[in-house]
Amino acid sequence: MPYPKIGNMAPAFSLKDQDGNTVSLKDFKGKSPVAIFFYPKALTPGCTVQACGIRDSKKDFEKRKVVVLGISPDPVARLPKFIEKHDLNFPLLSDEDHAVADKYGCWGMKKFMGKEFMGLIRTTYIIGKDGRLLKVMDKFKTKTHHGDLLAELDELGI
Repeated sequence: MPYPKIGNMAPAFSLKDQDGNTVSLKDFKGKSPVAIFFYPKALTPGCTVQACGIRDSKKDFEKRKVVVLGISPDPVARLPKFIEKHDLNFPLLSDEDHAVADKYGCWGMKKFMGKEFMGLIRTTYIIGKDGRLLKVMDKFKTKTHHGDLLAELDELGI
């Protein structure tokens, strides 16, 4: 499935966070740019490195007034464990049926250890205060993701 088109309104969503509260993209419209990073599975090595990079860069995102949201197909019950174990300081959202990942074009065929399967393709989206999609990032390393995201925000003037 293709990614949403840059310049179009980002696909709307409402998902439960780690505390069971509903978070909607519309909550941020007119207030803050939003960076959404889709990650495959909480408490796994690559996702932990990626999330900890975001955690450690929180002040840089706050300076830009950017809200960062992590979305995975994990059930809500798994998310608090990830936050507590790694002292994460941003919301994690549960997309268990991968409906939001489908809308964003990041649910598809993957290869891992010689096997092919459907799964979440690690992708980050930058959405402007007006709700329009500004950037799709799908080529980055988990270790440098936070820095790459900050560089993209700089390039966009955010």
